[in-house]
Amino acid sequence: MNKYRFQFLVVLMSLALLGITLIQLYWISTTYENKDDQFQHMVNLTIGKVVDRVQEKERYDFQKKLIDYKNKTGKTPDQTEVRKIFYTEKNVETNEEIVYTNIISVENFKDINFGKTFIDSASGSKKDYKNYISSRKTEIYHGKPTYIDGVSSGVHRSLNTQNQPDEVIEKTGNVDDLDKIVINTTYYDVVSAYPIEDRLNNNVLNTLIKQELANNKLPTNFEYAVFNNGLGTSIKSANFVFNEKNTYSVPILTDVENHSKYQLYISFPQKSKFLFSDLLPFILISLLFTVVIIAAYYSAIRQLITQRQISEIKNDFINNMTHEFKTPIATINLALDAIKNPKIINDEEKVLRYIQMIRDENKRMHAQIENILRISKLEKKELDIPKEKVELTEVLELAIDHVSLLIEDREGTLNTHFNTTRDSVLINPTHFTSVFVNILDNAIKYSHNAPVIDIYTENIKDTIVVKIKDQGSGMSKTATKKIFDKFYREHTGDLHNVKGHGLGLAYVKQIVDDHNAQVYVESEKGKGSTFIIKIPLIN
Repeated sequence: MNKYRFQFLVVLMSLALLGITLIQLYWISTTYENKDDQFQHMVNLTIGKVVDRVQEKERYDFQKKLIDYKNKTGKTPDQTEVRKIFYTEKNVETNEEIVYTNIISVENFKDINFGKTFIDSASGSKKDYKNYISSRKTEIYHGKPTYIDGVSSGVHRSLNTQNQPDEVIEKTGNVDDLDKIVINTTYYDVVSAYPIEDRLNNNVLNTLIKQELANNKLPTNFEYAVFNNGLGTSIKSANFVFNEKNTYSVPILTDVENHSKYQLYISFPQKSKFLFSDLLPFILISLLFTVVIIAAYYSAIRQLITQRQISEIKNDFINNMTHEFKTPIATINLALDAIKNPKIINDEEKVLRYIQMIRDENKRMHAQIENILRISKLEKKELDIPKEKVELTEVLELAIDHVSLLIEDREGTLNTHFNTTRDSVLINPTHFTSVFVNILDNAIKYSHNAPVIDIYTENIKDTIVVKIKDQGSGMSKTATKKIFDKFYREHTGDLHNVKGHGLGLAYVKQIVDDHNAQVYVESEKGKGSTFIIKIPLIN
């Protein structure tokens, strides 16, 4: 897969994933808004029912007081005793003031069903009352009466009992539609003069709200308050706080024209939690699918990147191995051609020299093949690595002997700094010799000038630490993280200024890990590298 096609696929998949995620978020947002609209609609209906029940209860209480007084005393209550409901009309021409008094009583409780339902103030239960009787008394005063205290046309006053009317007209009969209108109007005039605390009770209002919310399956965790022209009143719950997002309002205790100075506010502190409770299963499922898609996308991208890296590594490996095998094969062919030469075939010394050259190149190819096989077996856990107690210093000295000729050939130097008091370890001496030889071989190959190598050993707690330091070309930070990966080489392409195929240090890592040891590298470009190996000591 070429670079541009790979980038196109990554961008395309990223856009598709982003689109799916945005659609999921849009769906969740839209669903929440719809639930919020439904919630607001149901709350408004519920508050409306609460207001109707409160108003109905107040009207019932007003009428019940008159009925109860009439039943107990057998007479119509006067204005001083029960704040009689009345209204006045004045004739300017005759200077007559007419006072109309309306009293409501009940007739034939058992036989006639009036059909009107009211709410009992104490128990909150519903009661059905029967036919109502209207008793109207009209008092006519010639001249202005004396007022002391009471109610008239919304103003508190009462008639002086010494000022008798000049004419009294009494009329009794069934409550007709006109009378009902008069009674209702009078009711609104009278109750509007009372303070809100006398008209509403916190406990009753709280109970009514809770009942209606429960009936409509709305959250019963609420706070409420009644405001008078924007100012707070004592009719409220303890923890009411106005919040525009979760507070709803409606006029309460309206007059005959459906106007009111009072406003009932109900807030739901846990509104969001209530709305999300219905959406939560769908949100979780949506998030689960989104996470699965993201995980699949990540896995696919990672696989694409890995396959691309493997393809690059494979090409580099083929190029490197081709170069590594091509050189010894060419050397062997040249040696064979030289031996065939009649001038050389009789020269035993030269023949032996060329034969030795063929043998060395053959060993070199064999060693490379062995490295590949070892790596494969180590990964499959098929390579048997028996361990024995050895002195690590002896293993290091053996590895130094293997590379001493190479160092001499490059006119380099190798210095040892063995500072350990304990160096007994449980390792496979053959494989660990190869480990040190591989590291030393790299130090020689990557030194552009005469190699200068220092080997340090020291004891740190229960380990022996070996440091192999060179003054070669060094490597980048990226290379230090990947240097132990199979087939990895810092240079790429067909540039083979340093022989190798990226297997030596991978083999080192596998062997060290198999011995429960550690290996890492410290390096800086142009300043050389230091390979550090920590091996557990044994008693």
